[in-house]
Amino acid sequence: MPSLQETRAVVTLAPAKPTGLADLGAPLVDAIAVKKGRAHEFPQLLADGAIGRRFQDLRVIGIKTEEGGVTSAKFFVQFEVFGDNTAAPTNGVGFEAALFAGSQQLASLSSSSLFLPYANFWYPNRFVFEVPAEDFDRADRLEFVAKPEEVRVV
Repeated sequence: MPSLQETRAVVTLAPAKPTGLADLGAPLVDAIAVKKGRAHEFPQLLADGAIGRRFQDLRVIGIKTEEGGVTSAKFFVQFEVFGDNTAAPTNGVGFEAALFAGSQQLASLSSSSLFLPYANFWYPNRFVFEVPAEDFDRADRLEFVAKPEEVRVV
């Protein structure tokens, strides 16, 4: 069975204005802090070098805000994924991500599956991860790892 190779993308995070957050439902209080970063498009190759999956518009949005008197920090990882003539297995492996401050890893984030029910179609995916407020403050990049996975060629 064909296998996808591990693929990495790095998203640099920078302080940003709290605009464009309406669909995330974040409380827009005076003390809100936002970090954003983006990677446009990258392929995940099969072991033979052919493109097996594509990722597009990888956006990372970090929000530190207060709700009900409690401060929380969350990172949203959003992207579109396309099964490029490949179908994902029923129980896929998902992705991993690591939040960094310089060379120090702050947090490990992971999902056990992607929303990719059929080949040859773009599907939006959105995940949210809560982190300590101190990690939010220090974070300057996120490393996204599309994990190796066996797929079916269609």
